[in-house]
Amino acid sequence: MADYEQKLGIKHWAEEDRPREKLLQHGRRHLTDAELIAILIGSGSRTETALDLSKRILAFYENNLTKLGKATIADLSKFKGIGEAKAISIVSALELGLRRKEHIEDEVIQVNTSKDVFKYLHQTFAHLNHEEFWILLLNRSNHIIGKYLISKGGQAGTIADPKIIFKVALENNAANIVLAHNHPSGSLKPSDSDNKLTKKLVDSGYFLDLHVVDHLIFANNNYYSYKDEDLI
Repeated sequence: MADYEQKLGIKHWAEEDRPREKLLQHGRRHLTDAELIAILIGSGSRTETALDLSKRILAFYENNLTKLGKATIADLSKFKGIGEAKAISIVSALELGLRRKEHIEDEVIQVNTSKDVFKYLHQTFAHLNHEEFWILLLNRSNHIIGKYLISKGGQAGTIADPKIIFKVALENNAANIVLAHNHPSGSLKPSDSDNKLTKKLVDSGYFLDLHVVDHLIFANNNYYSYKDEDLI
């Protein structure tokens, strides 16, 4: 009987132990990651509470929300007690959190160093399992005037078309461009195609008076800068 009582749903817990009530009484900052996820999924199973299930999911992803944020609906649905609806709730909540963080980028108005670019674009690449190629458009004072997705592909790579890049830049009256893409493999080392594309865009930009001031490669919460390596 004791074991059965321990496995009861959230609604049968002591009020001070229920995540929803805890949030109402003490505020969201007092809840653990597992408790917040337990609120999202609402209920567990006959053998596991929502909180225990949430802890199990987090443990699988090494208690790392960034890694959990990369999980797909199919990945989460593999956990016993997580159906498609609960998986969608988790994925949606994490995506909202990601989008909220992206608005913080507005605090970075001017790009002076590669670290400024990293701070601005970090959340854009943080949860990707595939490769994406983005550009930052800058005015002559290096103030950010736009961020655009140029292409996306699979884990092996994506193709960035120089014609599209310069078309977007010209249409938005940019003076300078920053290139950025990620390596899902986790390697920060530029590939031969990365080097060739960078050189091609830098050379072409001079003729159009559109200067490519840097190219960053993102991987594992770190980055590689062509400018810092004196390759631009």
